[in-house]
Amino acid sequence: MKRRTFIHQHALGAAALAAAGGITLGSVPAAAQGGFVEGRDYRRLGNPAPVPGHGKIDVVEFFWYGCPHCNALEPALDAWAAKLPADVAFRRMPVVFGALHEAHARMFFALEAMGQLPAVHKRVFAALHVQRRRLDKPEDIIAFVAEQGVDKAKFTEAYNGFGAASKVRQSQQLAQAYALDGVPALGIAGRFLTAGSMAGSNERALQAADFLIAQSRKPA
Repeated sequence: MKRRTFIHQHALGAAALAAAGGITLGSVPAAAQGGFVEGRDYRRLGNPAPVPGHGKIDVVEFFWYGCPHCNALEPALDAWAAKLPADVAFRRMPVVFGALHEAHARMFFALEAMGQLPAVHKRVFAALHVQRRRLDKPEDIIAFVAEQGVDKAKFTEAYNGFGAASKVRQSQQLAQAYALDGVPALGIAGRFLTAGSMAGSNERALQAADFLIAQSRKPA
């Protein structure tokens, strides 16, 4: 889903989001490597994005809880991430393109800081896309999280705290470094970006990510 689509459609609610979107890229080279074409199936960053210093190949999923395409990707992404090699580190990064994204990102980072993310992450997607629940305001988010058995006072403190605010800024900086224009998308090793809107489908985007992980083992 395109970033500009987010801005236009927030007022309509998540249920009315457009069906599909794609990232507009430059010219497509004639030759492909491993069946994947640079500039069509994936993009190479002009300047490397920052990566954690754990020494592994960093794979980051950019997502938004309110995005139906991100919700649809979740089962396949979980299965794929569970089979990644030992030299690969996978993480999720909520995007912050506007106020609603920031509210959802703060929820993610607060739950992460409390060690509650594994238990609640999928429930957030279900609340938004199955139950059609509105989680637009902090008070709605706090009430929902409390219903999941998370300590309300501690979550509220984490949600409004410096740690979540700092993580939000880091998310914005990383999205800018990847020149991100939509979600879901996968950043590989600070060097490549792929997405279903680029590769043609979520399944093919994961295959492209496998290819790019292998490419990342080679010198830049």
